[in-house]
Amino acid sequence: MPAPLRSADPDRPGKPVPNAVLATLAVPNFRRYLLGQLTSNIGTWMQRAAQDLLVLHITGNSGGAVGIVTALQFLPQTLFGLTGGVLADRFPKRRLLLLTQAAMGAQSLLLGLLTVTGSVNLLSVYALAFALGTATAVDGPARNAYIGELVAREQVATAVSLNSAQFNVARILGPAVAGLTVAAFGTGPVFLVNAASYLAVLYGLVTIRADEPAGHGRPPAERTRLRDVFRHIASTPELLLPIGVVAFVGTFGLNFQLTISLVAVTVFHSGAAAFGCLCAAYALGGLVGALCGASRGKAPTSRRLIAATVVFGALEAASGLMPGYGTFMVLLIPTGFAAVTVTTTANALTQLHADAHVRGRVMSVYFLVLLGGTPVGAPLVGLASDTFGARSSLVLAGVVSAFSAPALSVLLTGRTRTFRRIAGPASATCAPLTGDRGTPATAGPARDRPAEG
Repeated sequence: MPAPLRSADPDRPGKPVPNAVLATLAVPNFRRYLLGQLTSNIGTWMQRAAQDLLVLHITGNSGGAVGIVTALQFLPQTLFGLTGGVLADRFPKRRLLLLTQAAMGAQSLLLGLLTVTGSVNLLSVYALAFALGTATAVDGPARNAYIGELVAREQVATAVSLNSAQFNVARILGPAVAGLTVAAFGTGPVFLVNAASYLAVLYGLVTIRADEPAGHGRPPAERTRLRDVFRHIASTPELLLPIGVVAFVGTFGLNFQLTISLVAVTVFHSGAAAFGCLCAAYALGGLVGALCGASRGKAPTSRRLIAATVVFGALEAASGLMPGYGTFMVLLIPTGFAAVTVTTTANALTQLHADAHVRGRVMSVYFLVLLGGTPVGAPLVGLASDTFGARSSLVLAGVVSAFSAPALSVLLTGRTRTFRRIAGPASATCAPLTGDRGTPATAGPARDRPAEG
C-alpha cells in the first residue's frame, strides 16, 4: 500500500492526512489564497449578472446592448492579456495581485454608488466594464500561476484542480445569488457587495507568509521572449488541444451570463427571481461537477476533455429546444456539470504541461482564448438572439462547442503523425492526444511536473 500523504503545514510536520485534497488544503498559504479568491470571485460573477440585468433595464431588453457590455468587459483580455502574462513572470505575483484586486474593488464601488444614487447610464456601464476587464487581464495570469508558489511540487495538480473548482463554482453561484439579490434589493447593492468581497482576497494575500515559498516555478535568470512561449505551445500538442478547445467553447459556448438572462426575459417573460432560479439550477450542476473534479484524484487527460466538451455542447444545444421554463431549468443542471468539467480539465492540462518558467505567459494565452474570444462571441450571441430568438443562440453555441474538441483532436493527431514520419522515431516524443496518462513525456522536465500519486 502507498504511504499516506503528509501535511505540508510546517506547524504539523509529518502528520498524516486522509487524501490529496485535505493535504493541499492543510497548507495555510494556499488555504488563505483559495478562500479569498472564492469569496471575491462569487462577488465578481454576481456583478456580471447584475450588470446584464441593469443594461436590459436601461435599454428596454436589448440583447445587442448586453452583448456590447460583455464584449467591452472581455476586450481587454484580447488587448492586454499577453502583457499580463509577461508581468506575472517578471514581477512578484503577490504584489501584482494586491494592485489588481484593489483596482477591481474600486471599480465595483464606483458602479454601485452610481447605481444606488440613480446616476448610472449606459455609457458609464460601458466604461466601467472596460476598466474591470483591464484589471482582470493583468490579474488572471498572475492569479493562476501563483498557485505553484504556494504548495509543494507534488501538490500542484490537486491545487490546480481546487483553484479551477472554486473559480467555476463562483462563476455559477454568483449569478444565482445575484438574481435573488436583485429581486429583493435591486442591482446597486449587488455591486456594493462585490466591492466588499475584495476585502477577503486582499486580506488573504496580505496574510500569506512570504517567507515560505514553495521554491519551484521561479523564472530562470534569462528572459524568455513572448514568441518563445508561442513556440512552446505550438510544439506541444498537450497544450494546443486544451487551449484550442477553450478558444471555441469560451467564445461561443460559455456565454451563459448572457443567454440565461435573455431566455428568462424574452422567452419566458420572467423577472429577476426566475432568472435567479435558472442560475441556481446551473449552479447546482456546476457545484457537483467542481467537487467531483477536485476529489477525483486522477491526473486530467485529453480524452476526458474531449468527451466532456462533446457532452457539454450537446446539452447546451438541447437546452435551447426545451419547450418550457421547467424543462429548461432541469436541463441546466447537467449542462452546468459538463461546463465545469470542461473548464477545470482544460485549465489543469494547460498548467501541468507548461514549463514552469513560462507558466505565467502560457496561462495568459489560455485566458486570452478563454475570455478574449468573448468580444467576438457575445455580440454574435446577442445578434442571433435579436434576429432569430434567444433559443437559437443556445443551439448554435452548443453545436460549435460539441464539434470543436473532436475536430481539433483529429487535426492535432494527424499533425503529430506527420511530424513523426518526417522526424523519425527518435524525435517523436509526443504522447497520444487521447491517451489515458495525464503526464506525457512532453510535459517538460521532471522537476516541472507534479509527482504522480
